[in-house]
This record gives sequence, structure tokens and C-alpha cells, in this order.
Amino acid sequence: MNRPWSNIVTEEEERRYRAAGFGREGGLGKRPALLIIDVQYRTIGTREAPFWESIEEFKTSCGDTGWEAVRHIAPLLERFRERNLPVIYPYVAPKQSFDKGRLAAKVPELMTIAQDGYRFVEEIAPQEDDVLLPKKHPSAFYGTPLASYLIDLGCDGVVVTGCSTSGCVRSSVVDAFSYNFHVTVPEECVYDRSPAAHAVNLFDMAYKYADVKPLADIDAALAMIGGKETS
Repeated sequence: MNRPWSNIVTEEEERRYRAAGFGREGGLGKRPALLIIDVQYRTIGTREAPFWESIEEFKTSCGDTGWEAVRHIAPLLERFRERNLPVIYPYVAPKQSFDKGRLAAKVPELMTIAQDGYRFVEEIAPQEDDVLLPKKHPSAFYGTPLASYLIDLGCDGVVVTGCSTSGCVRSSVVDAFSYNFHVTVPEECVYDRSPAAHAVNLFDMAYKYADVKPLADIDAALAMIGGKETS
């Protein structure tokens, strides 16, 4: 089976992980929540365009690879809503002067994004009952009430989508795993400005922290899960 990392990670490297017992499946859990991380126009641009053209609008855009992920997130989001499963949007709010910290030195462009860039992408924008979760750091868990929200919602797992695979997605996956949530990553529903970083991080998450699977497999598993009854 061809995986996103197949052209980068060798079979010998995968054999080493399997020999050590890595890569077993953890499952979706009985009641997963969908996390849509940082899918804002600042990470894809207001129109679909190749990377180098897209960053003329927002320097932090991942370009057309982000739009491709949005097209896959949309039906997954619909599946969660149909089954009354929680949908949570961890997102970066507009930066202010007191947010500088190390970020302003490491990635100064993040401090100068126009307000319009922080809008959620219309195709998968939040609805009234969805949870909005502003965050200041890469992980959706660090310095936020996400873990307590998930507990209150009766969730034992998260399906993680969004941007970027090597940054906010990965750090959120590691923290979710550390909190003992079941973690699933639909491989078509995350994106990154670097194809190599995207592929290698999917590989590493798949063997250590999450079930990284094609969207079709996750959709089939979701069909077997009952959502919360509405009153």
C-alpha cells in the first residue's frame, strides 16, 4: 500500500519501527471529536493558487495543498455533524504586542498578518454549536481548556485535521496521545508548506502517536460509531 511517506522513508526504516513494536492501531475510541486546526485564510489564501503565488497574499500560506485538504475535510466534517459528534476549532487569534515572545524573532511574519487572514475558510466554517478554541501556541492543548472540554463532552478520542502537519497538527497529536486520548489523523486532511516535512511527520505520528489512515477508512469506522442523541 502506497503511503504519503513511501517515497521518502525506506522500507528498511519502517522494518526497524515494526521490529521494535511500533505502529499498532489505537482505534477511534467510542466518541471522537473532530479538531480542525488553523484552517484560516492565512494558511491557504483567499483563492486557490500555487504556493509561490499564494504567499504574495499571505506569507504563511501553504497554497493549493491547503485547498486540497479543505476539499477532504468538508465531507468528514459533514459526517461528524450528521452523527452529532463534537467539532472543535483550535485557531490562532490575531497577534497583539504582548504575544511577541520568541515567536516574533523566530517567525516575524506571523506578527504582521492582516485581520482578514484570520477568518475561517468558508467551506468548512464553524456553526453555532461548534466549539471555538483560541490558542497562543502550536499545540491545541497547551494553555487552553481543550482537555477539559473533551472530558465534559464525553470524548475519548480526537480526529485531527488542519495545518500544519509538522507544526500545530503534530504538537496537538503528541499532546492528545499524552493525555491518553485515541488519536486519528486522516492523511488527506492535513497540510504543510513542505512536502518532505508533511510526509516524514505523518510517518512518525503513524508509528508513535496516532492512527494515520486514508479518509475512506476513517469514514467507514465513523459509520460504526453512534453519536450523542439530540433532545
